Amino acid sequence: MLILGGTAEARALAAALEGAVHVVSSLAGRVREPRLPVGDVHVGGFGGPEGLAAWVSANGIDAVVDATHPFARRMTASAVEACRTAGVPLLVLRRPGWPPRQGWVLVDSLEEAARVLPSLGRRVFLTTGRRSLPVFAGLTGLWFLARSVDPPAPPVPANVHVVLARGPYTVEGERALIREHRLDVLVTKDSGGEMTTAKLAAADELGLPVLVVRRPPLPEGAVLVDSVAAAVAWVQAG
Repeated sequence: MLILGGTAEARALAAALEGAVHVVSSLAGRVREPRLPVGDVHVGGFGGPEGLAAWVSANGIDAVVDATHPFARRMTASAVEACRTAGVPLLVLRRPGWPPRQGWVLVDSLEEAARVLPSLGRRVFLTTGRRSLPVFAGLTGLWFLARSVDPPAPPVPANVHVVLARGPYTVEGERALIREHRLDVLVTKDSGGEMTTAKLAAADELGLPVLVVRRPPLPEGAVLVDSVAAAVAWVQAG
């Protein structure tokens, strides 16, 4: 079977299935030093849904679990189309999103977040990932603290300080970062999970507004589970 990975859930699923089924985990290759799962690993793209369908058929893959990031909309759409073409079942594994809190402003896209942001603050804690920085590059009068695993590629906002770091983070550390840089608004995506919730708690404590980008909808017909245990049960039942 193939796990479309890159998340903690994908690594946990590969570990849970080790020895029970032959698993190949796929990583997009966008992170310089990714955390590798156990077992066989494929790094890089497939060439769109047609390429993925051909790879699945050529490698005898009998099931696919899409455990990519909740915002990997293009990969999930490709997986749905490829599995339909190849005639293999597909499961989407997504950790639950964060329950909305008081003080959150919810938007449906990064572009909408960029339009709303100037009304919420001037010193921005931007935690939407390095590939999102071009969306905010045209904003003036704002200062950004952007955090990512690898350095972002241009264009980026004119007034940006980039912190290279990988979670999990602590509330104490996030609180100190906000105070040190006098940040007055947090921008994030509803990634869910525990690794990055510390920033939400710190923003709560310090009274910062939180601008949250909602998750994109799943393609029609996608079967969804929200835990590794449920994904293991699906694999075992197949």
